[in-house]
Amino acid sequence: MAPHTLLRAAASELRRRGRRAPLPLPALSSLLSSPSPQSPPSSRPDPSPHADRRHLIALRRCPPHPALAPELLHGRVLLPSHFSHASPLSTSSSSSEPAGKASPAPPLTWVDKWVPEAARPYAMLARLDKPIGTWLLAWPCMWSITIAATPGELPDLKMLALFGCGAVLLRGAGCTVNDLLDRDIDNKVERTKTRPFASGVLTPLQGVGFLGIQLLLGLGILLQLNNYSRILGASSLFLVFSYPLMKRFTFWPQAYLGLTFNWGALLGWAAIKESLDPAIILPLYTAGICWTLVYDTIYAHQDKEDDLKVGVKSTALRFGDLTKYWIGGFGAACIGSLALSGYNADLGWPYYPFLVAAAAQLGWQVSTVDLSSRSDCNMKFVSNKWFGALVFSGILFGRLVS
Repeated sequence: MAPHTLLRAAASELRRRGRRAPLPLPALSSLLSSPSPQSPPSSRPDPSPHADRRHLIALRRCPPHPALAPELLHGRVLLPSHFSHASPLSTSSSSSEPAGKASPAPPLTWVDKWVPEAARPYAMLARLDKPIGTWLLAWPCMWSITIAATPGELPDLKMLALFGCGAVLLRGAGCTVNDLLDRDIDNKVERTKTRPFASGVLTPLQGVGFLGIQLLLGLGILLQLNNYSRILGASSLFLVFSYPLMKRFTFWPQAYLGLTFNWGALLGWAAIKESLDPAIILPLYTAGICWTLVYDTIYAHQDKEDDLKVGVKSTALRFGDLTKYWIGGFGAACIGSLALSGYNADLGWPYYPFLVAAAAQLGWQVSTVDLSSRSDCNMKFVSNKWFGALVFSGILFGRLVS
């Protein structure tokens, strides 16, 4: 065989072996970390078995990209400098955040700043750090008391104050009952696992004692009302105690919450008139129930993934992708019922511009809420205090000019 033929065969075998033999990972790390001699430039592929070494030397001369870490080297694969996706080894949930960056701590509330440490778990249990629930419970009471006022006069300020305090106590009692019954569910849900019972800060026995104190104070307020209101108010306790169980049996616990949270629409009128006027109060109560279905369905979308895991039900799961159509319908029913109640109560013309503004606020919630975003659902839910304030303002000015 001719010498040049033998040389070509040997060169081909060397090239084949160079392509087949991988560099071990320790050798690769040492090549990247050690200084390398200059290699002569070449414009054609290097047929020698050390081609891999020279390619790595060339990479070593280039300044490393800050996003490249040693963990991104797997075997002989090096991620390019323009690679923008998060590495599967990254501890960050987002590629725009540096790995290992801690999530920001929640802002301190007035409870954290001013309530003594021993009493803080009880304040958290009563949700004193989250007053939106108290507002949502108080507004139907304020609506009813103001509608029942004498035309041309301000509503009974003492009654407004009593029902305001009652809303704080009843809301706290309802949250205590809810957390007692749901403590085995709350510790499996991301949003609720830090609640006092779920986290073990308070024992059920301590919770029962706190509940007794709240109910005793609530009884003190109820006894200041007339007999008709006392009976009507006491009858709401069945709703308060049974509501937390509804999510286990029906996809409509939000409707049951509406029956509970808007009982003040009946009680406020009864506290002033010692009776009920169905033509005024039933549409007002219906409006409150429909309103609750809107805001609490939005609220329930924060927990829908966790609810599926633990097996509890909600209108968020029942409505699914049709949620906006459902809550849009309930919103329209709420505004229609408020208009009927105001008309039957002979409220003056200022009531209706405020009602239009309230309808716009409710429409904004329904049309713009991002049901896949927990933060946006919570923001829209909290904004309902302004809906209640707009309706109250309309009733107040409507009654003053009627």
